[in-house]
Amino acid sequence: MFSDIIRKIPLFKNLTDDELDSLAAASYECIFQPGEVLLREGFRNDYFFILLDGDIEVIKSLGTSDERRLGISTRGSLLGEISRFSQDGTHTASVRAYTSCKLLRVPFSWLDAVLSRHPDLAYDLMRLYCSRLDHSENLTITDLREKNRQLTQAYLDLKVAQAAMIEKEKLEQEMRLASQIQRNILPKTLPHLPDLDFGALMIPAKQVGGDFFDFVILDDTRVGIVIGDVCDKGMPAALLMALTYSSVRTEALRNNNPRETLKAVNQHLLQIDCSDMFVTLIYGILDSKSMTFDYARAGHPKPILLDGDHQPLPVPYNLGQAVGILEEFTLDHETLSIPEGGTLMIYSDGLSETLEDQENPPDLPQLCASILRSKIPSAQGLCEELWKTAAGSSGESLIKDDFTVVVLRSEVTF
Repeated sequence: MFSDIIRKIPLFKNLTDDELDSLAAASYECIFQPGEVLLREGFRNDYFFILLDGDIEVIKSLGTSDERRLGISTRGSLLGEISRFSQDGTHTASVRAYTSCKLLRVPFSWLDAVLSRHPDLAYDLMRLYCSRLDHSENLTITDLREKNRQLTQAYLDLKVAQAAMIEKEKLEQEMRLASQIQRNILPKTLPHLPDLDFGALMIPAKQVGGDFFDFVILDDTRVGIVIGDVCDKGMPAALLMALTYSSVRTEALRNNNPRETLKAVNQHLLQIDCSDMFVTLIYGILDSKSMTFDYARAGHPKPILLDGDHQPLPVPYNLGQAVGILEEFTLDHETLSIPEGGTLMIYSDGLSETLEDQENPPDLPQLCASILRSKIPSAQGLCEELWKTAAGSSGESLIKDDFTVVVLRSEVTF
């Protein structure tokens, strides 16, 4: 009888015999063989499982190149019960049998009835959920550190190759590996928020670069947006870029204040020998509910803001110093309100300086307005048209600095 197993589960230790009988009446046992999938990420079910015997594995991004195992669960584990409390009722990870498993399939209707009689169980479930979130976030940070370790190793391997005069083909292979790792660090998808259109584009001046951008999902209505620019190019800049990227992402998840986030990043970089390099950053939190962008700027170009008619709007600014240089430094902290139909653009100086080198350099806000009026009025379209304008007929090979642009547009609602 499974009652002995159920009573050893902390959540259900106080169940009465009648409640155990109702569990037996509402549920049934099922067997899964190794490799069979019990629950799928992004799908919803009207039941959850209690593992009676065997081992199962919890997996993120099942069947993709990003697939990774979050852990192995054993007898007495609950599987899929937290989806009952998510906003859309879907599972946040997949569950697959690792060994031959015996499970009890329990309908959510039974859990709802038990929660109505034991509301304290909801708190226990939330504590369990928070513990799993902490575990998942720690795995994410570990993954980022591993990618940074791989990039560091690629850099060290390159130095050895140069010192030993290894053939050119080996050198080019190492550079391709570093470039691939750097691309893998950057976001593969853009945020999805109601009535907002996002675009992003980064083109390194060399095979690997010192620019980066990222989106950090904070909750259902807020997303952190960052662009960084290391004051160098090539492999050293790429290494510092990776370290800065992971520091910003880690601190953004800990702080709700962009100023405090960049101060913490500065402390991380000061503890590293950056070989006289520094980083300019702009990090802000976009609130899609209030349509505000609260940001801190550390030596980075200020944003560009256009209204619904594509007219440039004034953007206040103060002194903002780069991170990684001084213990005590100054940040520019501002908040912008994005009008309906308006456009916000943040970018690295690879865009502005390239335009300034042209024979008749355009005014950047006016250039953005002109593109939106006459060409492709989408956020991604603006990014790509700016790149075409900056590269010109010379092409990508003659660009002096990394090119990075992030655009968001407020869609007009009726």
